[in-house]
Amino acid sequence: MLSLFFINILMVALVVGIHYESLHFLTRNLTRIKIKNRLKLVFGVFGALIAHAIEIIIYGGAYYYMHHANKWGQLRGNFSGTFEDCIYFSYTSYTTVGFGDIEALGRIRFLSGIESLTGIVLITWTASFLFLEMQRHWKIK
Repeated sequence: MLSLFFINILMVALVVGIHYESLHFLTRNLTRIKIKNRLKLVFGVFGALIAHAIEIIIYGGAYYYMHHANKWGQLRGNFSGTFEDCIYFSYTSYTTVGFGDIEALGRIRFLSGIESLTGIVLITWTASFLFLEMQRHWKIK
């Protein structure tokens, strides 16, 4: 159980660090780009989406490892064990959509739960970031 706790903490720290660095990079560089301010927001949105996709893929890698290690539990349902299926499951967990076509069984369930909580926080953080960028760059005349 202690190893599961450390895996969960490591995953949260990794994706929060990536998200922080991504938003920090965007904040620093959006002001430097020599394009219309409204287009800077588009770059901000795409940058944030790329950050989320990277974080989801990292969680997908953890699911892939845990599913195939045979000591953490398994993913079951409309699932063939491929890395792509793990990424799909990660997308549904991170966004808290949870279609239910893939089910986590065993200790791997804890990772899907913490991913959902982390996803909610990071998506909200992105929304706040984009709101602040809109205030900075979206001048109404």
